[in-house]
Amino acid sequence: MTAFPFRSLSLALLFSPVALADSAQSKASGFIEDSTWSLLNRTVYDNREYRNGGSNSGARNAYKPRAERNGYAEEWGYGLMGTLQSGFTQGVIGVGVDAHAYLGVKLDSGGGRAGKARLLGLDNDGNPKDEFSRGGAAVKLRASSTVLSYGEQRVKTPVFSSSDSRLLPETATGVFVTSDEFDTLKLVGGHFTESTDRNASSHDQGFVVNYSNAVKGDAFDLAGVVFTPSKNLSGSLYTSRYEDTWNQHYLGGTFVQAIDDYRSVSLNLNLYRTTDTGQSLSGRIDNTTWSLMSTYSQGAHSFSLGYQKVDGNTPFDYVTRGAIFIGNAVQMSDFNAPNEQSWQARYAVNMAAWNLPGLQLSAAYIRGSKIDGSGVDQSGGYAYLGYGKGGKHWERDLEARYVVQSGAAKGTTVSLRHNLHRSNTAQAELDADQIRLAVEYPLSGAF
Repeated sequence: MTAFPFRSLSLALLFSPVALADSAQSKASGFIEDSTWSLLNRTVYDNREYRNGGSNSGARNAYKPRAERNGYAEEWGYGLMGTLQSGFTQGVIGVGVDAHAYLGVKLDSGGGRAGKARLLGLDNDGNPKDEFSRGGAAVKLRASSTVLSYGEQRVKTPVFSSSDSRLLPETATGVFVTSDEFDTLKLVGGHFTESTDRNASSHDQGFVVNYSNAVKGDAFDLAGVVFTPSKNLSGSLYTSRYEDTWNQHYLGGTFVQAIDDYRSVSLNLNLYRTTDTGQSLSGRIDNTTWSLMSTYSQGAHSFSLGYQKVDGNTPFDYVTRGAIFIGNAVQMSDFNAPNEQSWQARYAVNMAAWNLPGLQLSAAYIRGSKIDGSGVDQSGGYAYLGYGKGGKHWERDLEARYVVQSGAAKGTTVSLRHNLHRSNTAQAELDADQIRLAVEYPLSGAF
């Protein structure tokens, strides 16, 4: 089923002409001279109310006994993220260092309200810490336009990606290589031994896996190629292995076509193929998940329609919080249940056309159905989720986002979201209303 598109893209990459890019290392000015720093201040407030008998007590959220918990979850925190990126020393092989330090501070929450939003760090009793922090660094080497980084770092690929959707970012420890030797072709590869969750302080918890509750594998490997023959078209192909758990392959592509100076259309395809491997720690997995999103833009307005399909008796699962590029993975649900099909309608508008530059508004509605988890491996890592047959659900997401355009606060971003999720009992996710307010103030500079 998936062999044809993978083979087609591979042949296109093989026979398409690519030009050598100018060497990045030949332009190096020095370790200090090319160094930059950034400091991001972020405040996030997350409020969730669970409806129809739901409560703040999921299978992975046992900070208070279920009998003592209610249908209310609330976390409010402040995050400070400092990043230092050095330049590279001059010569055939350049040497550099990237370092980061993160601090999270509790502004409000409690043991009965914390956990679902995963903004704040938790102590051994499951209560939110007053503050939590972590830091790390990676050594980097560059030859020509190829960079190898070793240490703790942030990574972005469709199969392994550091999420930054809460208070602090996720990080990963390992080796990551990126090569930009050709103008239209980028090669990547990596070997990782752990990922650190967004609200974690320690670095020894193994990998963050989103749905399986099985024993974790000890290593994650990936390789990929990104082909961009023109500004209108790009394609990517990745393969990955989560040790003794699964092999996962990814095919993605985007196409944008201008109709005139005022209108354009675009298509975005994401396809994942996952099968168990080795000791099959999470049980039997035979899953194909794909999505296709189309967008029509006209002036300040954009209209999108998307479809997503899961073919398999397990949910589509992924390592790290950000390695899910499918179109219907939205605010409260990934719409990734066994055998689920879902569609999405989205509208967005840029208010600069009405003399409100920096303000964007969006609304989305997603509906999923035909969920059937009756064939899940009962000895595997997904049986506990309790998916039934005939599951269905829907979600509505509203967002207002404003970016300050000038002055001392230039670049400050304020976003306000209101999300609703409703489902039947066979879907296995809770009915909830969510309000999230986030404010970011960035600072950056060079040495």
